[in-house]
Amino acid sequence: MKKDQIEPFFATLRAANPLPTTELEFTTPFELLTAVLLSAQATDVGVNKATRKLFPVANTPQALLDLGLERLEEYIKTIGLYRTKARNLLKTCEILVREHGGQVPRTREALESLPGVGRKTANVVLNVAFGEETMAVDTHIFRVANRTGLAPGKNPLEVEAALMKRVPREYLADAHHWLILHGRYVCVARTPRCWECAVIQYCDYKPKTPPPGAS
Repeated sequence: MKKDQIEPFFATLRAANPLPTTELEFTTPFELLTAVLLSAQATDVGVNKATRKLFPVANTPQALLDLGLERLEEYIKTIGLYRTKARNLLKTCEILVREHGGQVPRTREALESLPGVGRKTANVVLNVAFGEETMAVDTHIFRVANRTGLAPGKNPLEVEAALMKRVPREYLADAHHWLILHGRYVCVARTPRCWECAVIQYCDYKPKTPPPGAS
């Protein structure tokens, strides 16, 4: 993707969705952190189903610690890797209570020191909860960035660095939402829905997919 195509690429995505946000359901930074931690190798829909029952019962670090491991596992057992996630979540709660007064820290270093929290999760929390201009590169963003030529890279860190450099500042706060949603619903992995793509004219992907039934 040429440099002069990047601005209209994002302008088009913004016009279609002016106020993008995560599809995870939350009301506080801690609920967001919990939902993102649970979402690894799981769908947002599946996480939301579990947290709709969990959060009314326990939605603070101390409340989750009081809930205990066995009861927490019961609430999240429909989510993949739930046993590991439950242990990591409770360890994270212990650190939040002990070192941060029960609050979610606002620095990358502190977030990444929490069990089960990697760079992607930290970026989501920093962006969504605290409004920082970060780029949380998941499988969808990695695919879209490479397939379109927007920000090619061999690994998520390379793609993140390229996106932070190439995305115009005006769009940076919301860019990762637009790219995730585009990858989730249009620029899908196996058969991209090119016939529905609003930004097809800016995309470097050559074997454009025809609509179903086209000759």
